[in-house]
Amino acid sequence: MTGAVWFVGAGPGAADLITVRGRDCVADADALLYAGSLVAPELLAWAPEHCEIADSKGMTLEQIQDWLLERARAGMRVVRLQPGDPGLYGAFVEMVRPLDEAGVPVQLVPGVTSAMASAAAAGESLTVPEGTQTVIFTRVEGRTPMPDGEALADLARHGSTLCIYLSITLLERLADALRAGGWPDEAPVVVVHRASWPDAERVLRTCVQDLAADVRAAGISSQSMILVGPTLGARSAPPAARSRLYDPSFGHRFRHRQREE
Repeated sequence: MTGAVWFVGAGPGAADLITVRGRDCVADADALLYAGSLVAPELLAWAPEHCEIADSKGMTLEQIQDWLLERARAGMRVVRLQPGDPGLYGAFVEMVRPLDEAGVPVQLVPGVTSAMASAAAAGESLTVPEGTQTVIFTRVEGRTPMPDGEALADLARHGSTLCIYLSITLLERLADALRAGGWPDEAPVVVVHRASWPDAERVLRTCVQDLAADVRAAGISSQSMILVGPTLGARSAPPAARSRLYDPSFGHRFRHRQREE
């Protein structure tokens, strides 16, 4: 008898930002392994009474693999609940290999990633018409190296929006990379700590030059998203261009173009 494993994105923090599908997976689980250091404990309340619940924060990759595989082989509906989205800055590919080899069915349930929650917390848009139409999810090189061509300085040269993960302890290196990529010292930066977490979310507005000093002065040292891009502050700036989607002179299959008299 073989069960199945669902990799479920818990979202950025707030319990009500998990998707309905993700919540339903938790409610149907026989066994649930969650990342206790990053997943809101309120999410566990949806698990049924018979569900076996374990915290993975002290586990190695091999222990996680064994935990999931053992319960799936016993015919259980197993949920791996992890922060954000399972396919972004997680170890899904590594975790799933033994399951694939054993023929265990696997499903992914996407989740809201912290980049989107951080933009929402700051009231910012990541794209604007004729400003930038590109968003890059990346991080600063630390103990884990970056692939060739993906250094932050190289990506910064595109001039598009950067959502920088896992880099709050590398701020001087981050600022130097932005400068090397052509960003001036006065370019705005938004740092969001624990986006969407009730009573914990903080939004810090600074610039490239003051980034490290301001973050340290604010006492922020973990679980933060760093946003850089030409869209920051667009709400209070003169519009660079109008969206053509809603322009009366721009027609599409749902609305006829309005011709000028």
